[in-house]
Order: sequence, then structure tokens, then C-alpha cells
Amino acid sequence: MTRNHQKNASSTKKLVFLITCAALLGAALIADVLWTSSSSLSSSYFSISSNWAIRRPEVLVVPDSSTDNATQVDEKEIDSRRFLPGTYFDLPAPDLEWEEMPSAPVPRLDGAAIQIKNIFYVFAGYGTIDYVHSHVDMFNFTDNTWIGKFDMPKEMGHSHLGVATDGRYIYVISGQYGPQCRGPTARTFVLDTETKKWNSMPPLPAPRYAPATQLWRGRLHVMGGSKENRHTPGLEHWSIAVKDGKVLEDKWRTEIPIPRGGPHRACVVANDRLFVIGGQEGDFMAKPGSPIFKCSRRFEVVYGDVYMLDDEMKWKTLTPMPKPDSHIECAWVIVNNSLIIAGGTTEKHPITKRMILVGEVFRFDLDTLTWSVIGKLPYRIKTTLAGFWDGYLYFTSGQRDRGPDNPQPRKVVADMWRTKLKI
Repeated sequence: MTRNHQKNASSTKKLVFLITCAALLGAALIADVLWTSSSSLSSSYFSISSNWAIRRPEVLVVPDSSTDNATQVDEKEIDSRRFLPGTYFDLPAPDLEWEEMPSAPVPRLDGAAIQIKNIFYVFAGYGTIDYVHSHVDMFNFTDNTWIGKFDMPKEMGHSHLGVATDGRYIYVISGQYGPQCRGPTARTFVLDTETKKWNSMPPLPAPRYAPATQLWRGRLHVMGGSKENRHTPGLEHWSIAVKDGKVLEDKWRTEIPIPRGGPHRACVVANDRLFVIGGQEGDFMAKPGSPIFKCSRRFEVVYGDVYMLDDEMKWKTLTPMPKPDSHIECAWVIVNNSLIIAGGTTEKHPITKRMILVGEVFRFDLDTLTWSVIGKLPYRIKTTLAGFWDGYLYFTSGQRDRGPDNPQPRKVVADMWRTKLKI
């Protein structure tokens, strides 16, 4: 009996010893993994924070094969960290010297703007997701002051407007009526900037969100945008003859459809050619059954496509933007036969699916029809409202990023900045 007890005790001691060794070995392995992971994350953090633009072109990871200019990343980095920093989407760009100017009277997102000589007219937009503006603010570039405001028509859209000007009259097309993700309106208006009087025009054949809008060869052209559900891309293209703020026809004429539909695009006339640049397919929609039309996220594809109409009246596909870009409908100016575009949004983060803002300033040479990146904004931002005066590029308003290392959207701002631009 004693011999058996001693034998059992000896076996128990051996078992405890083996378990203790195994536990120590496991603890050592775990510590090693944690140390390696910590070192990797730490070095990643410092490389991000010390460099505004990062590129690592090796292995394709963006899942949507239909998206142009898909982003590349080192496969080992993804395997080891399962993490792709948002700053990865920043493009190398020279620094610009930005000067902060007087802020706009109110913050606004998805507003619109038109410059006529030295006066900058800033329209509508969200103040918050639950509040929209219904007035126009004016900025004088000559003395860099905000000089007043006036009301918009009560029936006019409050965001996602299409706007164009002939140098005196401003044409305002369609857009969203109300806050959150409420429905669109087909109503259209014209503003006489000298008298500050509004007049109605024939409504669009169908409501549109953020349609590409421009005056070209005596006709007001409206194309693309999102359809009534706010998500489905519209391909339709309509035009109507206008002169000196008056509509010369009773109804809109159907034109050649745009090759790719969607909202939030730059629409520009230069050298007697019509350009439509960037944009997206899809957008937020009202949540089904929501009494306040609460915005609900949906799948979106951002693209950098560039299309042009000329004498042949057939759409031509040109070199795409340096990266996909949307929310740029009023973020452009023309300087010395170059188109300058500031900010926007690019394709979603392929892992987190979060929206990524754009912080670059792009140049499109209208002679060679080629793109370049000419600088950085003070921060990444979408729906900027851009102007140009006396050699300075100005921008105001929009929704900015969360900081240098986080390109996701956060605060809606009223900030205004300018930089001396040499083209």
C-alpha cells in the first residue's frame, strides 16, 4: 500500500513538472508574438505619422475589379497585421503654403458655389445632417471679407445642386430638398446677381441629385446625377436654350447620354469643349420606413473617369484622374488653361469599407489633356468650394478628415484658406 502511494505521488510530481514546463514554453511563445506584433505596429505608426503620403505598390488588394486606378499594397504587410492604413491612399505631392482666411458665416457640406469676377456666391448645403441652409453667402476676393447674404426661393433644393453661370446669371438645377436623405426636386431657378432676384425655369424631366451642370454653346446642359431613390446612377443628358437669364424653349431637349452615370462630378467648359470629370455610382439612401428619411449607407463606387464632348457631339474617354475622386462638383477652377481640382473622396478602404477623403490638389493640362498632382491641402476634405483671384487659389467649407493619420470624414467646417498658385 505504501509502495503504491509513493509511486502515485512520484507520477503526480512528474505530471505537474511537465505541465509547468509546457505552460512556461507557451508563455514564452505568446510574449514573443506580442513583442513582434507590437514592434510591427509601432514602426507602422511612426512611418504613417511622419509621412503624409504613402505608397507601396506590389500586390492588388482592392476587391472591386471594375474600379479604375486600383490601389496596391505589400501582401506580407496585410498578412502580418490585417491592417491597411488609410493614409496609404495619399499620393506624393509637394507642400503648398496655405494662409487661413476669414471663415464663412456658417459651416456647410454639399453646398454649391459660383465665382463672378471678384464675388464668390456660396449656396445652401447641410449645416448638420438634420439642418440645411436656405440662403446664399457672398465673399469679396478684393478685400477678403464676407459681405452679406440673401435668401433662396423656398421651393429650391438645399443641397446636391447643379449650378452654372454666364457671368451675370446663375442657373440652379434640381437637388435634394430638406435634410437627412430626403427626396429630390425637379425645380430649376435662375438668379440675377445684379438685382438679387430669382426666377423659375421649366423643371427637369425628372429630379436629380448632384447632376453635372454647365453652360455650353448657348444651352444649359444637365447630365448624370443620381435618380429619385438617391442611389441609382442617371445616364440621361438634357439641355435647354438660355440667354441673359431667360429660357428660350418650353421644355428640355434630350441629348446623347453620358457613358457613365452618377453624382458629385466636376463639369467644366474650356476651349469650346465640355468635360465631365470624376464622380461615383451609388450614394446614401433614406432608411425604409424612417419618418425623418434617416440616411442609410449603401454600396458606392468612386471613379476618376474623364469624358469630353466636342464638335462631333460624341463622348470621348480621356486619361483618368490620378486616383478616383468624387464630391468635386464645385471644387475646381481654371487657371492658365489648366483645370485645378481640390480635395474630394476616393474609393472606400478595402478592409474597413470606410470613406476616405482626398487631400491632394490636381492639375489637368487642357492643352495636353494630362494629369499631375501639384500640391497638398491643409487637410483632406470633400465638397470644397473653390475660387481663384489675383494669383491665389481659395477654398472654403466641406467636411474634413479626423487628423493627419486618419482620412475618414468628421467635422463639417466653415474654414477658408488660400495659397499662391504658379501654373
